[in-house]
Amino acid sequence: MKIISWNVNGLRAVIKKNFMEYISDDKTDILCIQETKLQEEQIPQEILSETSYNKYWSCAEKKGYSGVAIFTREVPTQVTYSIGEDRFDREGRTIIAEFRDFTLINCYFPNGQMSEERLQFKLDFYDRMLKVMNEIVASGKNLIICGDFNTAHQEIDLAHPKENSKTSGFLPVERAWLDKLVAQDYIDTFRHFDKRAEQYSWWTYRFGARSRNIGWRIDYFFVNKQFMPRVKSAFIRQDVMGSDHCPVGMEVE
Repeated sequence: MKIISWNVNGLRAVIKKNFMEYISDDKTDILCIQETKLQEEQIPQEILSETSYNKYWSCAEKKGYSGVAIFTREVPTQVTYSIGEDRFDREGRTIIAEFRDFTLINCYFPNGQMSEERLQFKLDFYDRMLKVMNEIVASGKNLIICGDFNTAHQEIDLAHPKENSKTSGFLPVERAWLDKLVAQDYIDTFRHFDKRAEQYSWWTYRFGARSRNIGWRIDYFFVNKQFMPRVKSAFIRQDVMGSDHCPVGMEVE
């Protein structure tokens, strides 16, 4: 089974580029997208008429903001859209889909760069999400969580770590939450297989950053330790254009 995660930075915009070709050509079993930036009544007809996937949407109350979706060939046994706090749920950041062998969380984590208030919101969201993750694993289920985490974990995960040490997205307090994930036996699947530098998933649109590969790795797949033997590969598709992020993915047995 191939599972892909992609922050599309506006679904309607990426459809005008290569999105439909990508999902039809790539033999993907589950596609998780973030930052759809639309309401359900704004879903493009091209998506509505596409029949190879079952589709699930979580949209923010604020128009043109946030939003996530899961496209899956296999019908989940259950789908939920809440992590138990209304202030987070209103922003349309999470879908939890249960399958026979695992629970999948597709999540668009908040960005903390706007203000101290939004940074605290991001940290609170992190803590709430970890509680949800631990509850799922404690119940005896395997967990896959993917999406745009909006934080680079280690210095290897961004091009200019020293220059960004005081920038939200690479603050010590944000990185410490990812340390906590690892300490609690969640595995960064990409780093399990690939220890190379310059493997990024996001580039600013400014300064020709993508062509120069001046980027950040902020899009992840984490799994609980017990599920890791089922994970056969993890990858970053830097060749896929259309957004300021590229798709990341993994294959499970």
